[in-house]
Amino acid sequence: MRTDSSPGTLPAREHLPATDAGTPVLDVVIPVYNEEKDLRPCVRRLHEHLARTFPYAFRITVADNASTDATPRVAALLAAEIPEVRCFRLEQKGRGRALRTVWSASEAPVLAYMDVDLSTDLNALLPLVAPLISGHSDLAIGSRLAPASRVVRGPKREFISRTYNLILRGSLQARFSDAQCGFKAIRREVAQVLLPLVEDSGWFFDTEMLVLAERAGLRIHEVPVDWVDDPDSTVHIVRTATDDLRGVWRVGRALTSGSLPLDRLARPFGDDPRDREIQDVPRGLARQLVGFCVVGGLSTLFYLLLYSGFRHFCGSQTANALALLVSAVANTAANRRLTFGVRGRGGAVRHQAQGLVVFAIGLALTSGSLAALNTATARPAHSTELGVLVAANLAATVLRFLLFRAWVFPDSAGRGPEVPQAHQAQKAHQAHQAHQTHQAQQAQQAPQVPYIPAMPARAANPPYVHDTDQRDPR
Repeated sequence: MRTDSSPGTLPAREHLPATDAGTPVLDVVIPVYNEEKDLRPCVRRLHEHLARTFPYAFRITVADNASTDATPRVAALLAAEIPEVRCFRLEQKGRGRALRTVWSASEAPVLAYMDVDLSTDLNALLPLVAPLISGHSDLAIGSRLAPASRVVRGPKREFISRTYNLILRGSLQARFSDAQCGFKAIRREVAQVLLPLVEDSGWFFDTEMLVLAERAGLRIHEVPVDWVDDPDSTVHIVRTATDDLRGVWRVGRALTSGSLPLDRLARPFGDDPRDREIQDVPRGLARQLVGFCVVGGLSTLFYLLLYSGFRHFCGSQTANALALLVSAVANTAANRRLTFGVRGRGGAVRHQAQGLVVFAIGLALTSGSLAALNTATARPAHSTELGVLVAANLAATVLRFLLFRAWVFPDSAGRGPEVPQAHQAQKAHQAHQAHQTHQAQQAQQAPQVPYIPAMPARAANPPYVHDTDQRDPR
C-alpha cells in the first residue's frame, strides 16, 4: 500500500468561479481498450450533450489503454475534428492506471470519467458534478443500487454487483452503495492528494479510492442513475472476483495497521473564514461505541480466561488483579488503535499510564464486588464469583468508555491519526491565509456567473451498446 502523498491538509471547499471559455472546468475521461466501433458515436454524443446542457467550459479526454486495433487512430481523428476533445495514449492496460495518469496531468478543477458504452443516462452528468462545482462535496458517484435508480441488466450482473457491495459493507464498513458504477467525479485538489495513496491500477481502483476517501472523512455524493446494460456480454467473473478480494484484503490490512496517512486528507470545518479556528468536528460516536463494545467483549473473555487460569495458583483477589492488569493493557492498546483511531507511537506511554488509572478504578469496582460477596458468603461458588465479576466489569466498562473518550483520547476521538497541535495550528493558519488570498483574487477579477440554461426534458434511456469482454461485471 502506497504511503506517499503531497503533504498538507486540504483547503476548505469553495464554489468554483466562472472562468474564461478556453479554460475547462470539467474534464471527462473515457478509458478505452479496443473500442474502435463504439468510440466515435460515444464521443460525439457526449460532446453534443455537454455543448447543449453544460454551462461551463469542458473537455473530453480519450484515454487509450494500449489498444491493438484502430482505437488510437479514431481517437486522433476525433481530437482533430472537435476542439474540446483530446486523446492520450498509454502503453499499459488498466482502467485505474489510465484514470490516475490523466487526472494527475489535468488542470481542470473537476475530473470525471464514464464508460465508453454510455450505459448511464447522460442527464445524470450535471447532477453528478454540480456538488463538486459548488464546493459541497469532494467526490461524486453514480449509483445503480439507489432506490430511485432505474436499471436494465441481466440477473448475473445484478447478483455480482449486489454481492460485491455487500462484501465491501461487511469487510471494509463501506457506506456508499455502488463502488463500480462507471460514472464518477472528483475535485482536482482531492485527487492530487488521494490518488498517490491508491495502489490498484485495474478495476479495483474505484473501490480503493472510495474506501480511502470515506475513511478520511471526505464527503461522497451519490446520484441515482438510469442504467441500460447488455445482458449477453461475456465477463471474466472469476478473475475479476479474485482480484477484488485480494484488493479488499490489502486495503483492510493497511487500514488496520494504520500505514496510510489519511490525516493529510482532512478538511477544515466550513467555508466561512471564522470556521478556520475549528480544528476538527467531533464525530463517530456510534462507530466508537460499536468498536469499544467489540473490544470490551473480547477483553472480558480474555480477562475471564486469565482469571480462571490464575485462580488455580492464587487467591481470588490476586487472580483478579493480575487478570485485570494484563487485560487492561491489551484493552487500552486495542481501543487506542481500533476505537479512537490513534496511530503511531506518539503518546503511547502516556495513554497506557492513563489507562492504568482507569484500570485502578475498574480494579476497585471488581475487588469491592468480590469483597462484598465474600462478606455475604463464606465460600461462594466459582460460578457465583464469575457472575459478580461480569456485572462489575459491565459497570466498569461504561465508566472506562467515558474516561477514554473524555480524558485519555479527547483530541483523537473519531478523527483518525493524531496530528500534533502545533502542526494543526500551522495548517489552520496556512488555510486561513490561502482563503484570504483567494477571496482577494476573486474580488479583483469579479467574474460574472454564466447563465445556466433550462434542462431539457428527460430523454428515453438510450439503447445499450454491445459490451466487450473487458467490461467490469459489476
